[in-house]
Parts: sequence; C-alpha cells; structure tokens
Amino acid sequence: MRDGYVARWQGREYDASPDGDRIRLYRSAPADGWTEIHPGRHVRVLPADEVDELCYARTVCVWRGQPFIVLAEHESWLRLEYTGGHWPVAESLGLEPFDFGVYQGWAPAAEVTDLREQRV
Repeated sequence: MRDGYVARWQGREYDASPDGDRIRLYRSAPADGWTEIHPGRHVRVLPADEVDELCYARTVCVWRGQPFIVLAEHESWLRLEYTGGHWPVAESLGLEPFDFGVYQGWAPAAEVTDLREQRV
C-alpha cells in the first residue's frame, strides 16, 4: 500500500522525498552513487530538474459503497480513512474520529473493492 511521494529517474521509479530544489530518492539495495542510511535503506539526492517525474501516490478503495484511502494493511485487515466528507456516514460505518473531520477504521480486506493506486 503506497502513500507517499514517488519519483521517476533514469527509467526507474523510487520512493522519494522533495526538499526544496532537491529530491531524495530511496532504494533498498546498494548501488554506485547511493549512500546507505541504515541497513536496507539507501538514498541519493538529486537536483529536482534531473528527476523525470515527481508525484504523490496513494492507495484508494471503496468500502460499503464509500470512498477511502488505504493507510495500512495487517493480515487480512486494511486501515482505512474515509474521504466522503459526511460525518453521519462515517459514524454509521462505525469509524473512529481520528482528528476533526477525519474518520478511520479497520475493514476486512475481503470487503474492500476498487482497490487501486491514485496519483495526484
């Protein structure tokens, strides 16, 4: 389940983090020009104009006819955040208030439909 920045550089896609006029790219395997920041995590910092594409990717779905963002997965459950904007609907689904106007809950993965990555 993806929820974060993604950059395309030299024909490959990487998890990324924009930082002003620079972009940090991340990968799990060592490679020339990449710095290990901890085991299994390597970074390369590039000027933003060297990156072919930068976008925000997140996983979305539908549960019980309502739109959600997928935040996490645990075994056969998905942690969802309601994006429909109607608190009575959120409450009727048994979602927990996480913050003002933000409702989240766990749903069985088998009940979720239209699971897909959305790029914004």
